[in-house]
Amino acid sequence: MRALVVGAGGQDGHYLCELLQTEGVETVGVSRTGAWKRGDVSRLADVEDAVRSVRPDYLFHLAANSTTRHEAGFENHETISTGVLNVLESAHRHCPQARVFVTGSGVQFRDTGEPIDEDTPFAPSSLYAVARIQSVYAARYYRSRGLRTYVGYLFHHESPLRKPGHVSKMVALAAQRIAAGHPEKLSLGDPSVVKEWTFAGDVARGIVTLLRQDQVWEAVIGSGEGHSIEEWVERCFGLAGLVWRDHVVFRPGFASEYKRLVSRPSRIRSLGWSPAVSFDALAEMMMLPPGPTG
Repeated sequence: MRALVVGAGGQDGHYLCELLQTEGVETVGVSRTGAWKRGDVSRLADVEDAVRSVRPDYLFHLAANSTTRHEAGFENHETISTGVLNVLESAHRHCPQARVFVTGSGVQFRDTGEPIDEDTPFAPSSLYAVARIQSVYAARYYRSRGLRTYVGYLFHHESPLRKPGHVSKMVALAAQRIAAGHPEKLSLGDPSVVKEWTFAGDVARGIVTLLRQDQVWEAVIGSGEGHSIEEWVERCFGLAGLVWRDHVVFRPGFASEYKRLVSRPSRIRSLGWSPAVSFDALAEMMMLPPGPTG
């Protein structure tokens, strides 16, 4: 079995490639950075060359800039909308037997604060959401042409590989620095925002679970368990032996994108998947000191 992972340089690509390789799947990654095969998902020639050379049984599109900022709209369109179309068309031309995974997102749905599932209507709340919605319709179109296309709607998921700009990593790093004696105050937005904190490695297992069956084509992949940013701050600072209120300030008047974003993952659970890493265990994982480099 062979797998091609487009967007292998991010946390999702890392854990997915690691999982596939552990299972004995010959895995090739494509990324604009890192040690993987270099390629730009927005260029059809790059994607087609990779698909033609690998002829994968599993093909994953994970490439994205994980921000919903308006300023990133054109990059998101190129990487997500155009990138997914390039992946699907390349598979259609060169490996029509492949199982193709397209990444969706919890933020592309209408969010009323209630748990979100596959039947929740889409809502174009950002250009990022527009790109994700377009990608789903592209996947459905190619499915109608006989390509086995799967969509996994991912909710917030974290790991030690998160970049420092993400709140999960930002909080963990600040707690570590302050515990080491650095005099600083961590400034954050709305502490009451509730979201999921699923481990990215568990999400990778969910993706593979979805791809290896032929009854379900689209599923939300999340823990269904919401925790506030304040809970995350309290847990990380507590692990560092700190009282978080002594070191954290929240910006008054901060307008969050949403107040609560949580999934209802009954469909993916019906396939036998469930997350193995709890909220507390994830915080402990994120608070471990970095390993040696070089």
